[in-house]
Amino acid sequence: MSRIGKKPVSVPSNVTATVSGQTVKMKGPKGELSFSAPEDVTVAFKDGAVSVAPANETKKARSMWGMSRTQISNLIKGVTEGYTQTLEIQGVGYRAAMKGKELALNIGFSHDVSHPIPDGVSVKVGGAKQEIIEISGIDKQLVGQVAADIRSYRPPEPYQGKGIRYKGEFIFRKEGKKK
Repeated sequence: MSRIGKKPVSVPSNVTATVSGQTVKMKGPKGELSFSAPEDVTVAFKDGAVSVAPANETKKARSMWGMSRTQISNLIKGVTEGYTQTLEIQGVGYRAAMKGKELALNIGFSHDVSHPIPDGVSVKVGGAKQEIIEISGIDKQLVGQVAADIRSYRPPEPYQGKGIRYKGEFIFRKEGKKK
């Protein structure tokens, strides 16, 4: 039994929920999102809450049960509050800047790295030396994917700690060669 899947997802008063078949749509103050539930679960909307139940007693249905409930919960949080991911750039001369709908990263290469920003995501660059990148949007998956893509250009290295890291991420530092 899924402990997470058992709990119905309560829908706040400022959010409109629509369930038609396997599709769940949420419309709130920040925008509109939808989720298509797998065929192994059944989704129902009653008494101001969305409940998810497994369609049959297979292992796959039990696996999808909790995941589907969490996805629906993420939709509600996205349309009411939104999601934010913060990246920090560390390194001498490393910085970021917004150029139109692209993020220009100066991260130690012979050229600037340009990353296009998709629709549904907004990026702000701040900090004293332009070293803080704040990615925000209503879709949790999209915000996380954009942050991971930006981080992948220069992940933090363990010897000097230079690179792009998530805010609060701990990088295990290694000692260099000794003579």
